[in-house]
Amino acid sequence: MSAIRTVTKYVDDARVIYKALNGVVVLYKPPVLHFNNVRETVISNLCRELNDMHTRPPMKHVAIEGETNKPMKVVVRNSLADHPLVIGPRYQPNDFRMGATKIMQKDVSGVLVCGINAGNQLIHKIKTSQSLRFYKIKGLLGEATDNYFHTGKVVEKSTYAHVRRGHIDKLCSSMQSTHQRKMFELCGVDIQSQAAYELAVKGLLRPTDSNIPMIYTVKCVDFSPPEFMLEVVCTNETDLYLKATIHDLGLKLRSNATCTQVLCIQDGLFNIKHALLTKHWTLQNIVTNIQMCQNVINQNEHILHQKNPALIEPNNYIDTIE
Repeated sequence: MSAIRTVTKYVDDARVIYKALNGVVVLYKPPVLHFNNVRETVISNLCRELNDMHTRPPMKHVAIEGETNKPMKVVVRNSLADHPLVIGPRYQPNDFRMGATKIMQKDVSGVLVCGINAGNQLIHKIKTSQSLRFYKIKGLLGEATDNYFHTGKVVEKSTYAHVRRGHIDKLCSSMQSTHQRKMFELCGVDIQSQAAYELAVKGLLRPTDSNIPMIYTVKCVDFSPPEFMLEVVCTNETDLYLKATIHDLGLKLRSNATCTQVLCIQDGLFNIKHALLTKHWTLQNIVTNIQMCQNVINQNEHILHQKNPALIEPNNYIDTIE
């Protein structure tokens, strides 16, 4: 594709920049941080940098001065009631609204698709479209914890010397076929019928109920006992559901397993290449990321308004900007 030529204009007016903060931004959420901490950090950075720019001047106050028995003067001066030293900074956290397609807990890291101000409307459309999420999940054989994660209390230990790569691949294939069968059952069709065949020709199907987790692909991509890694493609999932999947896998292997990492590498239209690292959560980078994400959404508007149950592969190509 040809490069898109853009015209760069430097502005120092905070009011102009604030109007540009309406859209979707993709962040890389590090582990140990909750989504609420990410939101507070981003909003505080935006407020601080906007207040350092040229902000709105104080409102004018009209006063009539002089003696009543003589001609009076009309004086216009800055209102002290609207001064930043009185009412606080011009831009405060309450001026921003920030939501996400998925509220990530502390144990999960990776791609986090957020909406700022008017961008929350697009976030709602992305959530209702039930797009796929791609995860890389690491597990540890031989241990089981009370919260299915390695930070929990170890409640059971077992041997894992008998576990082989082929055992995990076989269980992953069985798990994937079970969910594919469940995918047709949720659509209300018999898996042996012609209607099921016509749906299968179209590809993967989204569940009608947004509260039911669905795994489309699960495979082992790395096996170095006692550690292993799974690549999972799913929708409507929860953090606890992914951790429980590792725990159940360990039990089926006649051993134990606990989750050590849950990394989201793609969320719908956006992958890890679009995400901003923590050091890039600045005003300029966020505005640039909003523009890039809007270009991706414009190329895939049909995905946000799908009328058929089949999932469509998105076009998340990043255009080159000169």
